[in-house]
Amino acid sequence: MAKAQIGLIGLGVMGENLALNIERHGFPIAVYNRTASKVDDFMRERGQGKNIIPCHDDKSFCEALETPRKIILLVKAGTAVDQTIANLKPYLQKGDIIIDGGNSHFTDTIRREKELKEQGFFLIGSGVSGGEEGALWGPSLMPGGDKDAYEKVRPIWEACAAQVNDGPCVTYLGPNGAGHYVKMVHNGIEYGDMQLIAEVYDMMHRGLGMKASEICETFEQWNQGILDSYLIEITAKVLSVIDPETNKPLVDLIVDKAGQKGTGKWTGEIALDLGIAVPTIDAALTGRIMSSMKDERVAAAKKLQGPKTTQVSGAEAKELLKCLQDALYASKVCSYAQGMALIKAGSDEYKWGVNLGECARIWKGGCIIRAKLLEQIRAAFQRDPKLPNLLMDVEFSNFLNEHQDNWRQAVATAIKLGIPVPALSSSLAYYDSYRSANLPQNLTQAQRDFFGAHTFERVDKPELGFIHVDWPSLVRTKAAKK
Repeated sequence: MAKAQIGLIGLGVMGENLALNIERHGFPIAVYNRTASKVDDFMRERGQGKNIIPCHDDKSFCEALETPRKIILLVKAGTAVDQTIANLKPYLQKGDIIIDGGNSHFTDTIRREKELKEQGFFLIGSGVSGGEEGALWGPSLMPGGDKDAYEKVRPIWEACAAQVNDGPCVTYLGPNGAGHYVKMVHNGIEYGDMQLIAEVYDMMHRGLGMKASEICETFEQWNQGILDSYLIEITAKVLSVIDPETNKPLVDLIVDKAGQKGTGKWTGEIALDLGIAVPTIDAALTGRIMSSMKDERVAAAKKLQGPKTTQVSGAEAKELLKCLQDALYASKVCSYAQGMALIKAGSDEYKWGVNLGECARIWKGGCIIRAKLLEQIRAAFQRDPKLPNLLMDVEFSNFLNEHQDNWRQAVATAIKLGIPVPALSSSLAYYDSYRSANLPQNLTQAQRDFFGAHTFERVDKPELGFIHVDWPSLVRTKAAKK
C-alpha cells in the first residue's frame, strides 16, 4: 500500500480541517487520534473517498508514513505534547520531523527541539492561526525550527496556507521557538484588537444608545475603509444575528464574561521579562479578568455611582461616531506597534533573526488578525527594516498626528460618560508616553535613591554616570538654612 507523505495526530475540529486541507492539495495523509473512535467517525463522516489513511495506534501510524516522517501534532499544549512525542519515539527513525501545530509555550518548544535534535529527530514549532475555517481553507502558518527540516515540510505548508497577492501566508521565522513565539504575540495582538472593538461597541451601545442593527451597519461601513479586517467583518455579522426564540439580537443575550486560554497572558509575561511596554494587550487581559467578576460587578453597580450624564445625542453623537472610528484605528496601530516591538525584542534575545515585514505579510490572510492595516505595516518595515517602532514610520505618524484630536475626544467622552475604555485609553497613553521627550520618572528615580540607594544619573553631568546622594542630609541642610 502506498504510504502517506505526512501524518496528523489530534482529530479535533482544527485537526480534521487541516487534514482535509492538506489532502485537498494533493498530499496523502495518515491520521490518528488517541480515542480510536474519533478516527472512525472522521473517516465515515468526512474522509470517505479521500486519500487519507486511518490509523488506530502509534505503530501503525508511523508505519503508514514515508520517510523521513513528517508528523503534525494538534494536541493540547503542555504535558499532552510531551506524552504524544514519547509515545511516538519507539517507532521513529533518525531524521524524522515532528511539527507541533498547537499553541505550545515557546520555551517548551526550545526545550523539546533541543532534546529531540540530540536524539536525531527534528521539531518544528509552527503557529497555526485562522480558526476552523482557516484550517480548512488556508491558515496563516508560523514555523520555526531547523531550517533544513522546514525545507522538507515547506511544499506542504505553502500549499495549504492562505494565499494572498504576494504569496502564501507562511514563512520560515527562525530557529527553535521562533514560530511559537510569533504566534503567541499574534494572539496578544488579537486580544488587544478584540478589546478595542468591544470598547467601541460599548460606546455606541451605551454612550450613543444605538441598537445592535445600527451598530452592525456602522461596522459594515467601517469595514469598507481603513478598518477593513476580519475581526471588524465578523463583528458586523455577530451583531446581525437575531435569536429565533426571542426575536432579539443574540449578542444582547450573551453573558458579558469573556474566557481566555493563556496565550494572551504569556504575551504579557514575556513583555515584562524583556522590558517591552504592551499596555493595550495588558488592558485587554484586565478587561477579560474584570468581565469574569460578574456577580461583584452587579453588586457594585447598585452601590457605586457614576456620572449623571450617560449618553450623547444630536450633532455631538454624529461627531463622536467619527471620533470613535479614528480612535479605533489609531489604537489598533499602537497595539500592532507594541506587538512588533515585542517580536523584535524576543528575536534579539534569542537570536532568531525574525523578519518583521514577513510577519506582517503572512498575517494578511488566513489568520484572525488579518487586516488591510498589515499591508501598510509590511511596507513600513520594507522602507526601514530597522524601524524601532511603527509609530516612527512616516505613514503612521502622519495619521496619528492628524487624527489625535478625535482620538482624545473619544477617550475623554468615554471618561465623562463613565464607560470604561481601558484599551483605548492605554493606547493613547502609550502614544503620549512614546512621544514625550521627558517623563516624570526623574521623580521615581529620586524616590528610589532616597529609600533604597538605587542611584540616578544627572542631566547636567552625564560623565558622572550613576551616583547616590544622602537625601536625608540634604533635607536637613535645607531645613537648617531656613
